[in-house]
Amino acid sequence: MKRKISFTLNGSEISIETDPARRAVDVLRQDLQLTGTKEGCGEGECGACSILVDETVKLSCLMTAAQLEGKKIVTIEGIARGQGLHPIQQSFIEYGAVQCGFCTPGMVIAAVAFLAANPAPTREEIRDAISGNTCRCTGYQKIVDAVEDAAEKMRGGNSDG
Repeated sequence: MKRKISFTLNGSEISIETDPARRAVDVLRQDLQLTGTKEGCGEGECGACSILVDETVKLSCLMTAAQLEGKKIVTIEGIARGQGLHPIQQSFIEYGAVQCGFCTPGMVIAAVAFLAANPAPTREEIRDAISGNTCRCTGYQKIVDAVEDAAEKMRGGNSDG
């Protein structure tokens, strides 16, 4: 049975009619055409489906549509700042932290939430923060370098990136 579900999505208030038991990743990708959020494992192991829910990283493959009700949701499509890229997105490009791109949305989402809470992390803290996201192509060194660079940029430092 369908039900109206209302929430804020990437800064806009929306309401959709859907089965409240439907997975959030399916609502985002199929109904709302936000295909940046990926489904990797479908079991909460890989992090590709990560979204921000009230500024906390959540796995959308493990959430139901009903859990979106009244929440502030940010997907990878909502990370950019106006017409420009978020510093994390820019650093991922500059440091070659993207290859196939499948894990990238989840990595960026995890990094955004992490740097909001810890703007001056150590490399070990960065590794820990992204450890719930699986990458099989790039390798984590370039991703850690990119997050470290983005943190410096966001603090207003000069990076050699």
